[in-house]
Amino acid sequence: MIKNQKIHFIAIGGSVMHNLAICLKLLDNQVTGSDDMFFDPSRSNLSKHGLLPEKEGWNADRIHAELDFVILGMHAKKDNPELLKARDLGLKIYSFPEFIHEVSKEKKRIVVAGSHGKTSITSMILHVLNQAGHSFDYLVGAQLDGFETMVKISDAPVMVIEGDEYTTSPLDLTPKFLHYNHHFACITGIAWDHFNVFPTLDIYEEQFLKFINQTPPDGKLYYAESDQALCRIIENAQPEKSSLIPYGPLDSVIKNNQTFVLWEGQEIPLKVFGDHNLQNLNVARLLLNHAGISNNEFFEHIQSFTGASKRLELMGENEHSTIYKDFAHAPSKLKATSEAVTKQFKDRKLTACLELHTFSSLNKQFIHQYKGCYNLPDQALVFINPEAVKAKKLEMISQEELIEAFGRTDLQLFTEVEALENFLLNQTWINRNLLLMSSGNFGGLDIEKIKNTILN
Repeated sequence: MIKNQKIHFIAIGGSVMHNLAICLKLLDNQVTGSDDMFFDPSRSNLSKHGLLPEKEGWNADRIHAELDFVILGMHAKKDNPELLKARDLGLKIYSFPEFIHEVSKEKKRIVVAGSHGKTSITSMILHVLNQAGHSFDYLVGAQLDGFETMVKISDAPVMVIEGDEYTTSPLDLTPKFLHYNHHFACITGIAWDHFNVFPTLDIYEEQFLKFINQTPPDGKLYYAESDQALCRIIENAQPEKSSLIPYGPLDSVIKNNQTFVLWEGQEIPLKVFGDHNLQNLNVARLLLNHAGISNNEFFEHIQSFTGASKRLELMGENEHSTIYKDFAHAPSKLKATSEAVTKQFKDRKLTACLELHTFSSLNKQFIHQYKGCYNLPDQALVFINPEAVKAKKLEMISQEELIEAFGRTDLQLFTEVEALENFLLNQTWINRNLLLMSSGNFGGLDIEKIKNTILN
């Protein structure tokens, strides 16, 4: 375990970076950090632990020869003055994935990968391990209920890692998940994402083939059998086929808008739902078997799992309406999430609102990947913040272009938050649900006001 070390973070303000900094400080290390911008919750969290720098910006004087090592975040540029000085001094520089591997070299590593569902599966695994009283370390991409930080490092024998395929650092364009060298892993599916980093589908898929090929002879990799692209890649993979195991959703039934898993003659009630969650549950179970959790233990503890933050997160409900918020932004996520809510509430209509917020989703060359993914909601709304388009130096997408790209003629585009709010507040919400999907914040939309108005 890392203790009594002097550590500096370049770009400490990131979601994982600031959590790792807090984790290392709690292990009695001397931690400092810099960044050129801070937003909540990282600003508040760093301030609470005495790690928020007095000033924003980079300062090469913070780098000195007494540092044991530096951890470099993706937000920093190659010409960052602190990075340049650290290299001049010959200091050890880790990216956070390299550092996570360094502190888990003696542990059993379970890595959750794929274009969607990573945070949900990792959350399920952590929830069950926690409820079962097991000792474990972890790295997860969202703040979870019951866990103080998104990273934990200890003397535990197991580490559970959410494996992101995005690039590692300004010095290393390797996908993060290739640094972890998993023993046991899963791939939830492959749907082209990160258009700005992986300009073609072939390049994107190649990263997952490399990940599959890292599976050791005594390890296991589980892959979603419903994903045709993934199955095709598996056919070309190097590991023995006995190490590569397909999985699908658990059998289930829906009664009175609640999902029950069917397992060995039992009906086990769940607080989550949707085919993608039933698939996620199954692979979480399989991976947990390698961490010493039996099937009986899994089903005992998974019943209390309410979901990861912003992953089909229940915002509120009454007898007529239910409101969910979801991180869905990529095409596959949009399709799976809207399908889950539609199936769960067959007697209700669904109004869904999608914010196009990422570089990929706002790019006219990529937008056609959404074709047919938004067909199920009764009302399909799209919100685009012109400021986000401007910040990404892209061209605004028109409603006509969206209609053609999505293949839905009644799709409605909103570019002003007031217009979207007024539309939602003036709908009839008897036997109608609302699904809000975004990796952003809908331009500051007052979700609490909308929720209270609908439900009251």
